[in-house]
Amino acid sequence: MSLPSSVSPAASLDAGLNRAQQEAVNYLQGPCLVLAGAGSGKTRVITHKIGRLIQSGLKAEQIAAITFTNKAAAEMRERAKTLIGKQAKGVLICTFHALGVRMLRQDGAALGLKPQFSILDSDDVTSIIKDAGGSTDAATARQWQWTISAWKNKGLNAVQAAAQANGDEEQLIARVMGHYEERLTAYQSVDFDDLIGLPLKLLQEHESVRAKWQASLGHVLVDEYQDTNATQYEVLKLLVGERGRFTAVGDDDQSIYGWRGATLDNLKRLPQDYPHLKVVTLEQNYRSTSAILRAANNVIGPNPKLFPKTLFSELGEGEPVRVVDCDSEEHEADRVVARIQSLRAEGTLQAAGGQYREWKDFCVLYRANHMAKPFEKAFRKANIPYKVSGGQSFFDRAEIKDLCCWIRLLSNNNDDPAFMRSVTTPKRGIGHTTLGTLGSFASQYKLSLFEALFSNSLVSVLPNKAVGSLHEFGRYLNDLEYRAKRTVGAEAAKVFLLDWLKEIDYEKHLYDGEDSEKVAAARWTNVLDFVDWMSKRCGGQIDDSSGAVTEAATKTMLEVVQTIALLSTIQASEGDQNVVTLSTLHAAKGLEWPHVVLAGVNEGLLPFKLEDDDGLDAAKTDNLALRLQEERRLMYVGITRAQRTLAVNWLRRRKKNRDTIAGIPSRFIAEMALEKATIKEDPREKLKALRAEFAKKSADSIAAAAAADAAAS
Repeated sequence: MSLPSSVSPAASLDAGLNRAQQEAVNYLQGPCLVLAGAGSGKTRVITHKIGRLIQSGLKAEQIAAITFTNKAAAEMRERAKTLIGKQAKGVLICTFHALGVRMLRQDGAALGLKPQFSILDSDDVTSIIKDAGGSTDAATARQWQWTISAWKNKGLNAVQAAAQANGDEEQLIARVMGHYEERLTAYQSVDFDDLIGLPLKLLQEHESVRAKWQASLGHVLVDEYQDTNATQYEVLKLLVGERGRFTAVGDDDQSIYGWRGATLDNLKRLPQDYPHLKVVTLEQNYRSTSAILRAANNVIGPNPKLFPKTLFSELGEGEPVRVVDCDSEEHEADRVVARIQSLRAEGTLQAAGGQYREWKDFCVLYRANHMAKPFEKAFRKANIPYKVSGGQSFFDRAEIKDLCCWIRLLSNNNDDPAFMRSVTTPKRGIGHTTLGTLGSFASQYKLSLFEALFSNSLVSVLPNKAVGSLHEFGRYLNDLEYRAKRTVGAEAAKVFLLDWLKEIDYEKHLYDGEDSEKVAAARWTNVLDFVDWMSKRCGGQIDDSSGAVTEAATKTMLEVVQTIALLSTIQASEGDQNVVTLSTLHAAKGLEWPHVVLAGVNEGLLPFKLEDDDGLDAAKTDNLALRLQEERRLMYVGITRAQRTLAVNWLRRRKKNRDTIAGIPSRFIAEMALEKATIKEDPREKLKALRAEFAKKSADSIAAAAAADAAAS
């Protein structure tokens, strides 16, 4: 068999891989688990294995690589393209949720779903659950929402949840869940949990669908396997069938998402469900120095091991890990500023050796979002540019949610939450009383709001003027849908979107709603960015249902809008900014920086208030032990983000609510087992010394130049 011309020969595919990586890439006989320690090159293993599978004769279209974020999928796609060329376009590289969308668009009819179903965001879900439970309190509805989501992630429906509910409160939530399920069916809508749960139902209950997907997927690779929940595990099992042609890549030491349903049980079950499972351990770290890895290995040591491993590095010993004690949050922020300035000054002194340090080389990591504020103030005062990672998503902005609701309604007229927002944004003389009556009428006759507004009987419950306003909106939406179906390609899409915004006078709506013209102008700029983003997708550059790059030249507007709720960021908008990063530990997973500061490493912050967490019974020692293990893994993740230097800060006094309390250094600092003589540092003294050295060098240079001039004369 001749090899595909675009795929490297075996020797070339193995080039640059260590022995363990080669073993993982070249094992094609059955199920494989790759335990990839932090910084051990897991993405390289996945992309090289894709090339190896194609080289072995598998078609690119028969390979799926599944990960957890759009960003990770985009990176994997680029790496695969670099390695194997054009054939990478045929590989399905996407998130679990994008795969779920693809399955439901193709086969959801078996579950009663139309292909143009809507995907609800979190705010839509809260609103519907609030209505389903007869509550006016959004906080209560969100608590219900979290419980319902947890049940869905365990694969439970409302009936099953009710059967195992503990106490009156859970029984109530199970009833609310039943009403919520009924509304989703009526609205032809799904939430994000359904994008995993409904594909599972498809595969479990419809043999022909299961056979189709098993036949189409010759090998499935799953990245960040330790982050899968119980439902995702069952989906994977049914996709690969008894043959078990899959490669799971993950690290039990980096499992930090237990609070959202991820379970290490999925790693425990693999050897039981697949007795011939091949396990490959990647222990060589290509990111961090030995000093940093030693601290990481020591911290994670007390946790029980599913698969033992010890990271090692060939990058040398490096700088010792520093522990910095601070008087308060403000003092800590000042010390971090001094540390960054001193490391930058040190780099300037060594610039001739290629050691110059940019702002983007630095990151400050913390346990909770509120801990960013003192650093923001200190950075602004010191003129240090920064960004707060994990801030408001582009698609969470009110103006973008407005437009997305209009577009969702074009795709699915039965989407009642989208209808309610669209019909009132911008305002068109249709008030809450009219909409309340329309809603009651629609419920009585089991119609969607859009269907109800065209009912001949509507005039019996609403005055003619109100009916006329509703009809005007309905006719405009029908006309817009007609035009959207016939709008093909990037240029036409841009014209369509700008015309639509002008027709509904959306720019005026933004300016009328803001006291500040500057704020309104910024919101309108976001709208124009959204128009550009949508237009590019209508040009066929990206298939958002799968995440794959596509050869198709153009798409209609409706083809693009059907997946819009699945997306969370405009990937091209941020670029590679030269700024210091402030980030939570959870948001930093998968990333790395040359210089990292772990902030606020105190008992009660990291680990996070184990004993007094709401809903946690301190008597349940097993629960406490599991929570502590996950917090320890979070510390491990933080340490292993650092490439060259790491400082670990703790507070002598810290704020708790409105009080100031004595701070206790985290138990994890002691667990790092650092050398006593090297762990304390005052960055301000170091900066002072560096400035003195810099001044001395400058003075010496001036003196040398003067001496040379004197000698020459």
